[in-house]
Amino acid sequence: MTIAQIQASIEYVTNAAGEKINVLVPVGIWDKLIKSLQSIANDLDRVDEEEPKAQILDDLRESIRQAAGQTFPISELWDDIDV
Repeated sequence: MTIAQIQASIEYVTNAAGEKINVLVPVGIWDKLIKSLQSIANDLDRVDEEEPKAQILDDLRESIRQAAGQTFPISELWDDIDV
């Protein structure tokens, strides 16, 4: 099923002002969406588990070692930020 077909299958519930407040999704589409999201989450978990923790710690230690002595006032963090 394409995204366009999914969008054509859903219905919006509006309030008295015409604002969308809820969405009605057919159960079959909902089940497929949930399965897809679970699959994506499982794939991401697998990627995290496969990354060697020793390598992560080594990289972190190296970053800390390289940054040693390179401190500056926290107020300088805001100098280049447009808010």
